[in-house]
Amino acid sequence: MAVILKYIIAGLVRFWLIHTDYWQTISNRVEIATPLNSWKRLIEGVYLYDNSINPYEGDSFHESPILLIFFHFILKQAPYIMPMFFTIVDLLTAYFLYKTSKEFVGLLEKNQEKNKDDIANESKSMLLQGSQLSEVPEYVLSVFLFNPYTILNCVGMTTTVIQNLFLSVSLWSAVTGYQLISCGCIAFATHQALYPITLIVPISILLADANKGCNKCSYIRTLLVFVLCWGFLIYISAYIMDGSYDYVYNTYGFILNVPDLKPNIGLFWYFFTEMFEHFRLLFVCAFQINALVLYVVPLTLRFRNEPMLLATVLITLSAIFRSYPCIGDVGFYLALLPMWKPLFSYLMFAYLKREFTLKHGTARLVDGKPAKLVLR
Repeated sequence: MAVILKYIIAGLVRFWLIHTDYWQTISNRVEIATPLNSWKRLIEGVYLYDNSINPYEGDSFHESPILLIFFHFILKQAPYIMPMFFTIVDLLTAYFLYKTSKEFVGLLEKNQEKNKDDIANESKSMLLQGSQLSEVPEYVLSVFLFNPYTILNCVGMTTTVIQNLFLSVSLWSAVTGYQLISCGCIAFATHQALYPITLIVPISILLADANKGCNKCSYIRTLLVFVLCWGFLIYISAYIMDGSYDYVYNTYGFILNVPDLKPNIGLFWYFFTEMFEHFRLLFVCAFQINALVLYVVPLTLRFRNEPMLLATVLITLSAIFRSYPCIGDVGFYLALLPMWKPLFSYLMFAYLKREFTLKHGTARLVDGKPAKLVLR
């Protein structure tokens, strides 16, 4: 009953704020709306498309053609449902994050019991109890529903709301072993914003664990399904645009080249406004490598046995280093942090410290004598 009450309150807050006089101000804030997710730009793209003008010929619309045609249909048929639509999508995201955390807690409890013999006797007290585990999904749900970042992201009616839904569904379906749903959702999120492509690595591991198939064939099959889904979305988008792939330059190209340097909460705009144009290509490549590929391999090698932690870290890094971030991206990864509540007392490198202490105990001995750390 308490969970249902949270949904009702959170939904009413979002729905009410969308209908206040502050909506216009909120939807135009640079912290909330970016050139990629702005409702204002989406409306402009729909208007151009409705008047038989290619919205990708200008420099104002950068969303996926699939979302373009979807919102074109909704706005033509029933524009009055938009506030309710965004509210429901945000509540669905909260629901799937809640379900994901419940599944994760169950897996965590099983793994903890399975590895109990490898834990030092003096560290047994660090094992998570039933009450500690059961409250984690409640925290995840509350943090997403009542975080001002996610509320404002929904009230601003940004398309990041839709991206977050697909990310949450992909995590839930990966934990529960639904390969096609997970790959399809992560493919759509990638088609929309590109950076979620990094999540195919933890998604592959989660699916392999859920389906008891931790082998190369399982990973390759997941990667193949993802590529096919993404390719299908690209083909459908081209079909919508009368067989033309020109939209790619104003979607993926816009994300990678970062031509719009209006202020936002990210790093790109400030750095490139201060830099000589002669070095732009070099630093664009360096920044995008940092955002897309630099952390994937080392983090995967270290946290391959904890794919949910790997996914959380990659989502966090993506929110920080993507070219056009918004507070909706931040709000999403903040909602995942309560799953790691047992690690909070070990910040930083929290996971590594707790893992070491579980195996070796809390005592620190050198040559049989108590050791201490002295800073000089």
